[in-house]
Amino acid sequence: MNAGTHPRLVGTPVPETERLRLRAPVAADFEPYAAFAASSRAAFVGGGVGRNLAWRGFCHLTGHWVHRDYGVFVFCDKATDAPLGTTGPFYPEGWPEPEIAWSVWHPGAEGKGLAHEAARAARAWAYDVLGWTTAISLIDPHNTRSAALARRMGCVRDGTFVHEQYGATDIWRHPAAAALADGGMEACA
Repeated sequence: MNAGTHPRLVGTPVPETERLRLRAPVAADFEPYAAFAASSRAAFVGGGVGRNLAWRGFCHLTGHWVHRDYGVFVFCDKATDAPLGTTGPFYPEGWPEPEIAWSVWHPGAEGKGLAHEAARAARAWAYDVLGWTTAISLIDPHNTRSAALARRMGCVRDGTFVHEQYGATDIWRHPAAAALADGGMEACA
């Protein structure tokens, strides 16, 4: 295939927030993803890997859209389309329940509330469009930043899941869709 003729995921939703656009992964996202996956910042999501395993992980993200008809979004700066991380509905084989997942790829995107903004929009989309009534987030017990984000989103610890590759992870239960609807569901623009 020539450059520029790569197949693309088409017809995928593009929720937006005040600062962000959430879209399906595209080929150009691989380099930022690979840089993240190779870094120590990815330690809690199986990172610290070379390009070969990063490619497998990236294709896992895009393949999820193909086989589940939904997947994690790449959240991007609305003005520049620069990819900053991923968030969204995720339910790979072996997971105990559907998850709202998130990772911040770009260190400059941390500490600005962008992951929270993106994850709230993704959760609202999963509840509103996919019809999910509940969701979990699986978080490494040592990942204090992700646990803090889960608490900020109203999640509570709800047990432990032992994954064959990642070991023990904490299950964080999101508020039920009905509870959020009663208090004003987060909206996507």
